[in-house]
Amino acid sequence: MSPETAKAQETKTRLLEGALRTLTEQGIARTSARTVAAAAGVNQALVFYHFGSVDELLAAACRYGAEKAVAGYRERLAGVSSLSELLTLGREIHERERAGGHVTLLGQLLAGAPTHAALGPATADGLRLWITEIERVLTRLLASTPFGEFVDPAGLARAVAASFVGIELYEGVDDRGAHAALGALEQLGALVAALEDLGPVAQRAVRHRLRRAGR
Repeated sequence: MSPETAKAQETKTRLLEGALRTLTEQGIARTSARTVAAAAGVNQALVFYHFGSVDELLAAACRYGAEKAVAGYRERLAGVSSLSELLTLGREIHERERAGGHVTLLGQLLAGAPTHAALGPATADGLRLWITEIERVLTRLLASTPFGEFVDPAGLARAVAASFVGIELYEGVDDRGAHAALGALEQLGALVAALEDLGPVAQRAVRHRLRRAGR
């Protein structure tokens, strides 16, 4: 990579980080080329030079932030060995993301989507990265349970992601209620784990009952 290319990439990264920081600290209403450039420590003309518009910068920053966050947990997700463990990791991710300001950031992205056309698809793309990782884990874990042939991992992954997004936003107005919701999900995971521990005869009975219910 030439020095000029490396410098341009460094500037783009600073703008992406600056955009995420500005959204988190000042909100969507105060996010502009000027405030982002100030956070990045560069001339605001570089926003338009590298991204064309503020909206395109925000969309790129959304994808950048999501890719960086997911990459940090990909190895741990790949090592999850039970649904209970997945939910426990989900709670840890939730706590760490909240402490890092990422829950506030998500709220600002969702708030800005109706008026910033590029933000909606970019936020959906970011969430899709999480959903893809969750789906991989669920596909692997459910295959050995009585639920494997009855549950759609792709749909369940979206339901899990949507649940955590809802809980994260709900937490801002009812912290106790949000923690109760997370606890309920963990209880559900424990119930599934108990079914996983059943012997072959009992598991066949569960499958038979689920097939009858499906019909």
